[in-house]
Amino acid sequence: MNIAWRMKPVETDPAAVRDILTSSGYFNPEEINMAVDMVEQSMIADNTSTDYRFLFLEHDTRIAGYTSYGHIDGTQASYDLYWIAIHNDFRGQGFGTQILTKTEQLIANAGGRRIYIETSSRDQYKPTQAFYEKMHYKLEAVLKDFYAAGDDKLVFVKVIEPMVTVSDRQ
Repeated sequence: MNIAWRMKPVETDPAAVRDILTSSGYFNPEEINMAVDMVEQSMIADNTSTDYRFLFLEHDTRIAGYTSYGHIDGTQASYDLYWIAIHNDFRGQGFGTQILTKTEQLIANAGGRRIYIETSSRDQYKPTQAFYEKMHYKLEAVLKDFYAAGDDKLVFVKVIEPMVTVSDRQ
């Protein structure tokens, strides 16, 4: 299995992100368009107009999944994980765990100490919620009827430790 990581979006990524999100069956067209727009905006010129960061997981020559994250303005060391998605063709192979772990490392290396993830309370998202809990995220807040009547926003958080380097141990 040939896995590669890439952070900088390339020309083919907006279409790949659309394909990944559509394959999942979790996201509506408006959400998919928003995610694709984030990738497109990050590719414009020198990328100074956006704080969105990405991590793409490539399996052989195909994008199997991606994350989008960023520092939360006005905080010292808090980050949002905006998107995490694995193409349906690659589910159940541990790619979700790998890409979330790698994203957490990137955030820690950037000085991040808390990661926030938002998701829906709908039954469809029970596997997503279980995945976050398996990855040691704790349910921090419930915003009732946020998305729609009976569809609460769940906010998960994980406190991460600074990355220890060889020079830190000396």
